[in-house]
Amino acid sequence: MFRALPRRTLLTGLIGITAALAACGEKPASTPAAKLPAAVTIAAISYTYQGKPTFNGLSQVVINQGWLEGELKKNGVALNWLPVPTSVGGPLINEGFAAKRIDFAGYGDFPALIAKSGGVDIRAITSSGQGNNAYLIVRKGLEAKSIEDLKGKSLAIHRGRPWELTLAKLLDSKGLKLSDFKIYNLNPQAAYSALAAGKVDAVFTLSEAILQEDKGAGTIIWSTKSNPEWKMRTGLFARTEFTTQNPELTQTVVNAYIKAAHWASQPENRAAFLELASRGNNPTSVLERDYANEGGDWNDHFSPIIDQGFVAHFDDVSKYTFENKLVQKEVATRNFIDPTFVNKGIDELGLKGFWKETPVTGPVQ
Repeated sequence: MFRALPRRTLLTGLIGITAALAACGEKPASTPAAKLPAAVTIAAISYTYQGKPTFNGLSQVVINQGWLEGELKKNGVALNWLPVPTSVGGPLINEGFAAKRIDFAGYGDFPALIAKSGGVDIRAITSSGQGNNAYLIVRKGLEAKSIEDLKGKSLAIHRGRPWELTLAKLLDSKGLKLSDFKIYNLNPQAAYSALAAGKVDAVFTLSEAILQEDKGAGTIIWSTKSNPEWKMRTGLFARTEFTTQNPELTQTVVNAYIKAAHWASQPENRAAFLELASRGNNPTSVLERDYANEGGDWNDHFSPIIDQGFVAHFDDVSKYTFENKLVQKEVATRNFIDPTFVNKGIDELGLKGFWKETPVTGPVQ
């Protein structure tokens, strides 16, 4: 059982949400089963690169491949992309799902569970691979080798973000709790500035910690590379209403993401994928170290398969968000995860056995 943390408000008012979503065009409340929608809209985390939005991870690969746009066009369906800045990612995507202005989104575990708990009927339909690493970095000059050495010292973390669960698991494994530290609730950029200035002793964050270490701001003393089962998880999520009314279009979208994962998984495309990924916050040198997989293969990073580990992770997220009063209703995993489309897509594309994970078949328990 994870130790209870103080309640924090996750969803705050966001300026410009309505305008951003309106750019994707208003969608009807429902679509007759015999009539295809005019467009499919996908939201994904994005960054500005050379004055234009570039999307995170496999979404940009899907765009570059062009296959999805071409397949939808054959049926007279347009493809729209909604770029979502990292600073407002979860709330903006959840607003889009609630308003039925987006059909799919690539994002993380916490905000997706929050939406589902709040009555937004969405489901996870693919995994985005092994997940994202979390790191614990201590300030320059601090003699600390483990989380235990930081007891009583200042620790910065952006509360309510997916890596908070990872920190909770680390603390629980060591018999510690959040109250054992002086906690500063800071967004990543503010936390890095505080670390460099020596105003906090440590920061718990994502791969940007590697860049901070390169700058000489501190030293990484722990990461999920030693506990990969504690990584935060991302995936492709969809409105259940859309998937029910448009199963063929949903399968087409899922197949596009599987094809993108297959491309990224091939060692000969490693450099090209890292170049795409480096258009975000981290240079290629940082990404190389973040993606370094001790004892694993390159393609392990990109498996779209929904396996038992994926299900177990969302069980943990559901329990954690409910027990810590981040949501009012605990989400039943069986109502949230649907492996049907990804399993069918892997069969259709002849990729059975390409990734080592064992797919969940049948209803999720």
